[in-house]
Amino acid sequence: MRLELVTVGTELLLGHTVDTNAAWIGQALAERGLFLARRTTVGDAAATIQDAVRDALDRVGTVITTGGLGPTRDDITKHAIAALFGRRMTFSDAVWKELVSRYARLGRPLSPANRPQAEVPDGATVLANPRGTAPGLWLEGELGRVVMLPGVPREMRGLMRDEVIPRLAGPDGSGPVILSRTLRTAGIPESNLAAQLGAIEDRLSPLTLAYLPDATGVDLRVTAWGLPVAEANRLLDSAIGLLHELAGGHDYGQDGADLAGEVLTRLRFRRWRLAVTESCTGGLLGGRITAVPGSSDVFAGGLVTYDDAAKIAVAGVDPGLLGMEGAVSEPVAAALAASAARNFQAQVAVGITGIAGPSGGSDAKPVGTVCFGFQIGEFHWTERVVFPGSRTEIRARSAQHALYSLWRRLSD
Repeated sequence: MRLELVTVGTELLLGHTVDTNAAWIGQALAERGLFLARRTTVGDAAATIQDAVRDALDRVGTVITTGGLGPTRDDITKHAIAALFGRRMTFSDAVWKELVSRYARLGRPLSPANRPQAEVPDGATVLANPRGTAPGLWLEGELGRVVMLPGVPREMRGLMRDEVIPRLAGPDGSGPVILSRTLRTAGIPESNLAAQLGAIEDRLSPLTLAYLPDATGVDLRVTAWGLPVAEANRLLDSAIGLLHELAGGHDYGQDGADLAGEVLTRLRFRRWRLAVTESCTGGLLGGRITAVPGSSDVFAGGLVTYDDAAKIAVAGVDPGLLGMEGAVSEPVAAALAASAARNFQAQVAVGITGIAGPSGGSDAKPVGTVCFGFQIGEFHWTERVVFPGSRTEIRARSAQHALYSLWRRLSD
């Protein structure tokens, strides 16, 4: 089944609120074989809501809307769609009773402003929303079918799971599905990865392959479209295996895998502790590590020595070394790693220093130059990389590169 989504809210158009609902709905529908063919965002105006819903109904016949079901004056979605279908709004005693009961349980007074939330288009099915005050609405007519959901993510997700998807896909889940798997890679640009994989699309058919690059790596997403779940999983397993063989050791996990977590797993297996001293990344590497639950049994700690005086006073870097090599150099990065191992009595350590920009570069050391020092026991090594991108991208790529280099060495 093909559907369209219309998300309602001027705040979405202004960029004040990020539309996470659309991404979640697309994934939830695909898992049950329901294809979201298009999504549209409109502001809080009746005419634009009606235009978007009418056009979508003409194309696919079934439309989901989110937002505009609350108690304020700009919550006009159900009124606009009721008018589009030629339906009157009727006050529902049952919905109002549930609102009164909910507010009583919460110990809060019910405002007269909430009364519009009990108004329902004639002929609409009310979808109970135990997580909030705005029920969902299911309206069918000559124009097609519209499912209206609240914009609050927690409420919308509950209604989708409990009410909407079972009605659209059937309760048994035995039909065809749309499933995806993702292989995560690092340390290789998209173009190089594509060249390494070659013309693999025919070998993966009937699955499709998408390259999803960002500042920290390239995800390879394979998708099975409209297949029985057992066949989809079998083909996806085979495809992921093939991509793993061709990725040349650049893949570190699937789907939600995090490179920091993979590094911690390898260190935990060896009962080694990790410490870092950072300059240009300003604690970003430590933040990546501590974002992983349970990292405290591996991560000993970190220092941010941004200024040269801090590198000398806190990290113990030799002033003569700084004067001779410069703060952005492999010898200084090695000294930062040594200080991390020494200060935190860690077997594994990383030092990072670089030029994140947008200024501060030179011909010898352009913006994006980052030097790394690594230490695993008595083994030491350094790396110098020039990263492209903005200041934010350079810092993100630096933290990811540090993790990737550790991961590769620990894997060996």
